[in-house]
Amino acid sequence: MAARVLNVNVGVLGHIDSGKTALARALSTTGSTAAFDRAPQSRARGITLDLGFSCLRTALPPQLGPGPGELQFTLVDCPGHASLIRTIIGGAQIIDLMMLVIDVTKGMQTQSAECLVIGQIACQKMVVVLNKIDLLPEGKRQSAIEKMTKKMQKTLENTKFSGCPIVAVAAKPGGPEAPESENPLGVSELIEVLKSQAYLPSRDPSGHFLMAVDHCFSIKGQGTVMTGTILSGSVSLGDNVEIPALKVTKKVKSMQMFHTPVTYAMQGDRVGVCVTQFDPKLLERGLICTPDSLHTIHAAIISLKKIQYFRGALQTKAKFHITVGHETVMGRVMFFSPAPANFNEEIQENVFDFEKDYLYQEEYLSKDSVSSEENKENDQAGEVQLPKQQWALLEFEKPVTCPKLCLVIGSKLDTDIHANTCRLAFHGVLLQGMEDKNYTETFLPKLKVYKQKHKEGQVERVMDDYSVIGRSLFKKETNIQIFVGLKVKLSTGEDGIIDGGFGQSGKFKIRIPDGLKPDTKMLLTAASKKKSKGGKGDMTKEDESSKNDSAQPVTISLIFKRYVFDTQKKMIQS
Repeated sequence: MAARVLNVNVGVLGHIDSGKTALARALSTTGSTAAFDRAPQSRARGITLDLGFSCLRTALPPQLGPGPGELQFTLVDCPGHASLIRTIIGGAQIIDLMMLVIDVTKGMQTQSAECLVIGQIACQKMVVVLNKIDLLPEGKRQSAIEKMTKKMQKTLENTKFSGCPIVAVAAKPGGPEAPESENPLGVSELIEVLKSQAYLPSRDPSGHFLMAVDHCFSIKGQGTVMTGTILSGSVSLGDNVEIPALKVTKKVKSMQMFHTPVTYAMQGDRVGVCVTQFDPKLLERGLICTPDSLHTIHAAIISLKKIQYFRGALQTKAKFHITVGHETVMGRVMFFSPAPANFNEEIQENVFDFEKDYLYQEEYLSKDSVSSEENKENDQAGEVQLPKQQWALLEFEKPVTCPKLCLVIGSKLDTDIHANTCRLAFHGVLLQGMEDKNYTETFLPKLKVYKQKHKEGQVERVMDDYSVIGRSLFKKETNIQIFVGLKVKLSTGEDGIIDGGFGQSGKFKIRIPDGLKPDTKMLLTAASKKKSKGGKGDMTKEDESSKNDSAQPVTISLIFKRYVFDTQKKMIQS
């Protein structure tokens, strides 16, 4: 029996020019097809423009089980180019362990921070690599490394990678122009650290086959090879696979893993799949899957969390770059939360309940978003009430093809790439996709998101013990008929019901089923007498001040809710 090979995908992420590709090259023993910068402009500038893959094989460390075998690290060299962050997000979904490469002479930079954010969302373990130590003067090298190590430990303190290993190396001493004979520094120590951090990623061959293709090319006399990483399920020789973006299905003719023919591959494996009669130009990257297992959606409901380093509010109706599956498209968002009474309720993970009512939010609720006035009041009470879970409706500018329950990241990729700011805004899980093009008519009415409406008016005068006339609640042109029967409350405590319009100027009649309180009646009668007196000649100053004291207007409060997607725009009161 052949010795088993355990594959662990290691993402090599970091700021542009931190030496990621050189590090991957120093580590690897076998280059895979997509490895080391295919693009000519990339080789010319020495920067990675697409996910490069290569691999490193080493003996299986003892913590990964007995018996002979090899541990294969597939190194996913992610681009550090700011405009290519969408590529990294695409790669992050297949990463088990992350190496964050930091230029020791520069420390954390904008994109290193963004990579850290992606790591926190998509990855369980991390190793920090301080690269380019050959640029530090030898006499001060050790103290500079120690200083940067402390700095990094501080940065990672409040992340899930707190206490992770930090290793100093020089992947290519002397820089890109140096002769190949220069031996890298610290790389064998790094390999030992990687071995110590390797774990058995949970791999599951069941479920639908789904593979992220990052490279597609033809081999004369063989067919077209699609290389990538299997995200879920498994694939065998002779299986049919679908390329959903092109709506075509092909048969698997042969497969290879790092130049070795295989007949079977499963989740987490990096594999080349060969099919016939397919033009590689049609698919540079994307997804292939079990036929009919992916859905193409026009909108989605997601559960989400704001990324703490994103500055500024997340506003409803704003547009974001939405990365979902392996695609990044523009999308508009609408945020909503549980009804306030349910803010603390435990929410079942990865399920969306269409039976419940949800409250529309103008923006994602976070400590810094609750309006400052409210905050001041609540702060004295010592708490700002925030819901345990929030959701968003995403409406895409063009349909996207993705698996169910996949990772979603919202970013502002049009922000200036040189601005020192995190462009990743939120991340979440896709709970429900809308496949129907006419989802606004067929699907959205099922989504019970409401807006709380609060209108205030004043009592103008008393008609009798059981009715008053109100004003200032409606505009002159409002059709008061649609409000008839709604309950209102007077500031003096009585409950009333809107009975109909009164005259032409937006005034209306309120019925008070339990009758007006004597005090209210006195207050209103006094106020209307003052009004009528006010017309007869000038008042003395004393009169004026007494009027201000006594004639506090009696206000009318109308509270109702309206469902955002209710086509009939009904008003509902609990």
